[in-house]
Amino acid sequence: DEWKLVVVDNGSNDNTKKVLKEFIPLLPMTLLFEPRRGKNIALNTGLAHTEGDLIVFTDDDVFPNADWLKELRTAADSHPSYSIFGGPILPKWEAPPEDWILSWVPLKPTFAILDDQEEGDVARSVFGGNMAVRSHIFQESYKFDETIGPNGSNYAQGSEAQLLERLRQAGFKEWHCKNAIVEHFIRSSQMEKKWVLGRAMRYGRGQYRIGRVGVKWKSYFKGIPLYLCLEILNKVYRLGKAKISRNEE
Repeated sequence: DEWKLVVVDNGSNDNTKKVLKEFIPLLPMTLLFEPRRGKNIALNTGLAHTEGDLIVFTDDDVFPNADWLKELRTAADSHPSYSIFGGPILPKWEAPPEDWILSWVPLKPTFAILDDQEEGDVARSVFGGNMAVRSHIFQESYKFDETIGPNGSNYAQGSEAQLLERLRQAGFKEWHCKNAIVEHFIRSSQMEKKWVLGRAMRYGRGQYRIGRVGVKWKSYFKGIPLYLCLEILNKVYRLGKAKISRNEE
C-alpha cells in the first residue's frame, strides 16, 4: 500500500540531479547525494534513510516489470520464515549479441543474468539488481562492505554477493520469487572482448574475497593460500596453451 524510493547520486557530475528532480513531484522519492565514490558506500548511505519492514535493492541499469514490487511484497508476506527475496534478471541487449558472446561467455557472472527458475527455496538465487531484504537484518548491524564492489574501473566485484554470503552463513534463508522480474540493460560497450576480460578479472578478485568470508586456510605459500597457488598455475598453463594454439575462445 505504501512505498518509498531512495535514490543515491554517487558523486555524479552530469545532469543526474536535474533529471531526478523532475520526478520528485511524481514519485515518493528521497534524493541523496554521496560524494564518496563506491557503490557499497552509496548503499550504506541509502540504508540510513529507509523505512518499513522490507528494503528492495536495484541498480541504475535495470528495468523492472510493472508488478515487480507487488510480487516481492507478496513473496515476503507469504513466506515469513525467509529473510531474503529475489527474482529473475533477464537481459535487455542494446544491440543483438554476437555469436561468440552466446557461445563462449558465461552470461550469469558476466552480465548478472539470472534466468527464470522454479519458485521456492533455491540456493544462491538472489542477485543485487533484484533483491529484497527484511529491514530488521540491517537493524542488527549488518551493512555492505565498503572495501568491495564497484568503484571506478578496477575493483573486486561482489557488492551484494559478499553481504549475501555473510547472511547465509548466519542462517538467513532466501526465496526465489519467479514472477518478480527485471531486465538488465547490457550496453554495446559491454559486449566487447576487452570489457568481458576486465569483468572476468574483477569477478575473480571478488570471488576470492567472498570465499574468504569466515574461512581460515590451513596452508599458505608466501601469504597466498596453497589451493590458490595451484589454481593460478593451472590458469597460466591453460592461457599459455591457448596462446600457442591461437585458441581465442
